[in-house]
Amino acid sequence: MTLVGKKAPGFSAPAVVKGNEIVQGFSLDQYKGKYVCFFFYPKDFTFVCPTELHAFQAKMDEFAARGCEVVACSTDTEESHWSWLQMDKNKGGINGVKYPMVADTTKTISMNYGVLAGDYDYNEQGEMVAEGPMIAYRGLFLIDKEGIVQHSLVNNLPLGRNVDEAIRTLDALRHFEDNGEVCPANWQEGTKAMTASFDGVAEYLSEN
Repeated sequence: MTLVGKKAPGFSAPAVVKGNEIVQGFSLDQYKGKYVCFFFYPKDFTFVCPTELHAFQAKMDEFAARGCEVVACSTDTEESHWSWLQMDKNKGGINGVKYPMVADTTKTISMNYGVLAGDYDYNEQGEMVAEGPMIAYRGLFLIDKEGIVQHSLVNNLPLGRNVDEAIRTLDALRHFEDNGEVCPANWQEGTKAMTASFDGVAEYLSEN
C-alpha cells in the first residue's frame, strides 16, 4: 500500500551524522517544519549505491536552498556506515558524504516504508525463515513540512535513481504550495504550470 498522502512512519534508530559521528535515537521528528528527502539504498560496500550516495551529496546545496533535509537509510549497522564513510571515493567508498545515514538493523523502518526486499515466513517445522535478501529496495520518499508523504519512488536493486528528478518533484510540490497551481508532465521550475480546471488544462494543452 502506498504511503503517499499519509503520515510518514516514525522511528528512532542509530545513525551516522556529519560523516563521522555515531548517534543513538536519530529521528525525522527533528525536521518538523522542513521538507525531507528520505531515501533507502540496499547495502554498504556495494556498487550502484555509492554512485547514488555521492550524487545526493553533490546536490546538497540545491536541497538546502529549498529547505529540504536529505537522510539515507539501509539495513546495515551504524558501524558499517561509519567504516564505509572513512573509505576514499576512488576506492569505492563514500568519504565526503555528510548527510545522516540511518542504520535500520531491525529492518522495521524498511518494512514500515514498504521497501524491504523479502519477508519472514515459517517452514514446515514451524521455524522462522527469511525469504529474499532482506535488504531495502531503492525507495525514496518526499515528506512535506507537516510530515506527510507527498511522493514515493521504489526501484529494484540494479536501478539507480535520478537525483535531479527528486529535486524537480520537490520544486513541483513547493510551486503547488506557494501558488496553488498544479504541475503538468515534465514541468520544470520556471516554466508554466496550470490551474486545476478543465479550462486550465485546455489552455495549457493548446499552448504546448
